[in-house]
Amino acid sequence: MVSGMSTPEMTAGLHLIGEQATRAAAKAKVQAAKSISIEDVSVSYALERSARRCVLENISLEIEEGEFVVLLGETGCGKSTLLRMLLGQERPTAGQISVAGSRVERVDARSGYVPQRYSLFPDRSVLDNLMMGPLTSKFHILGRLRPSYWEARRAVKAEAFRQITHMGLQASDAGKYPYQLSGGMQQRVAIAQALMMKNRVLLMDEAFSALDPSTRSSLQRLLRSVWSETRPTVVFVTHNTAEALFLGTRLIVLARESKDDACGSRVTLDMKLAEGGMTLRTHGQEFLDLVEHVEAVSCGQRLTAPGERRTASDAWGEELGRVEPVRVSPEDGVRQ
Repeated sequence: MVSGMSTPEMTAGLHLIGEQATRAAAKAKVQAAKSISIEDVSVSYALERSARRCVLENISLEIEEGEFVVLLGETGCGKSTLLRMLLGQERPTAGQISVAGSRVERVDARSGYVPQRYSLFPDRSVLDNLMMGPLTSKFHILGRLRPSYWEARRAVKAEAFRQITHMGLQASDAGKYPYQLSGGMQQRVAIAQALMMKNRVLLMDEAFSALDPSTRSSLQRLLRSVWSETRPTVVFVTHNTAEALFLGTRLIVLARESKDDACGSRVTLDMKLAEGGMTLRTHGQEFLDLVEHVEAVSCGQRLTAPGERRTASDAWGEELGRVEPVRVSPEDGVRQ
C-alpha cells in the first residue's frame, strides 16, 4: 500500500524539482529574448590525405532582438558561410545555431534572405515576385480553389503595392520584368520580397556590393529607414567599413590567426556602434578614428593582449565596447 504521507526526502525532492522548473522557465524566457544564438560553432571540410580545412572555429554569439549586426572580414574568412548556416542552407560541423528560440535544422520561414545577386524570378513581373512568397507559404495548389484564397490574394496584392512605393519605385513598375529594371531597382524589389514575408530576422549577404556608389548610398539610407521603422533583427555581410559604420548597431569582425588550414576564423572584434549610424559628415574625426581602428584590425596588425602595452587605437576600441583582444589577417576596408 502506498502511503499518502509525505516524508522530508519527498518534500526536498519536490522543492528541487520546483527550483529546476523555475530555472528552466527563466532560461527559456532569456533565450526567447535572443533573436539568434550561436553556440561553439565550428565548420571544417575534408581535404586530401585525411587533412581538413577549418573555416570557422568556436564561434559563440548572442544577437538580441532588433539588433543590426554587420559582419566584416577578409574574403574566405567564413562570413557568408555563417550567414548560410543562420538561414539553414548549411550545417555546422560542431555546435548549434538557434533562431527565434528554435534550433536551425533546414531552410524555413523564420529568416528572410537578400543575396548579393538579385534573387528575382526572371519570368515573373515585379508584382508576381512580391506576391509569390506569401501566397505559396499559406496556400497549396488545391487551397487556391477556396474563397479564402482570393481574399488573401487581394490583401497580399495591396501589401505588395505598398512595398513597391515604400522602396521608392513607381506603381507602374509593378508590371515590369526583372530584365526591364536597373540593378538598383532589382535590389529594391529583392528587399521588398524579403519584407513581404514579415520575418523578424533579415539576412543580407553583400547585398549592395554590385551597385554603383550613388545607388549603393541610396539603398543604404533606404535600408536604415526600413530597419528604424520595424526593427527586425538584421545580419548584414559587407567588405565596406564605412557602410558597416553607417548601417550597424553592432560590428563583428571574423578573422584567422594564421593561414594554416587547421586554423579557422574566430570573432576578433565585437563592438557596439552608434544607434543612429555614423558618417564622416555627422561625426567627423570620431568617424575617421573608428575607421582607422577597424581597418588597423582588418589589415593584419597584431594588437596587444590584456596587460601588455596599449595603442591609441586599442584604447579607442575599448571605449566603444570591444570585448576581446584582436588578432586578424589582411582586409581591404574601403572608405567612402
